[in-house]
Amino acid sequence: MVFKIAITHNAHIDTLEGIEWYNKQSSIIGKRFYQTLQKKYKTLSQNPYFQIRYENVPCLPLAKFPYLIHYVVEEHREQIVIIGIICTYRNPERWKSSRKK
Repeated sequence: MVFKIAITHNAHIDTLEGIEWYNKQSSIIGKRFYQTLQKKYKTLSQNPYFQIRYENVPCLPLAKFPYLIHYVVEEHREQIVIIGIICTYRNPERWKSSRKK
């Protein structure tokens, strides 16, 4: 079964912030971050069963970048909902509080 990928607004914002941060270092790195993320989405669409990390939310690490893709598997809809692209260097409480707004 191949799952569809749905990206929440918050996850989209996380992605843009990550790209922007890496683009300040180098546009090449920003592009590589985005490409790595797209490859991981493809991986998730084919096999979404990765380690559960926080509050029963599975996470998939981005190779070479300190980020985790947080997502929910909706098997009945054959869909993966991306709920966050989180930098592991950031305080997780900061991320949680930004989601409550």
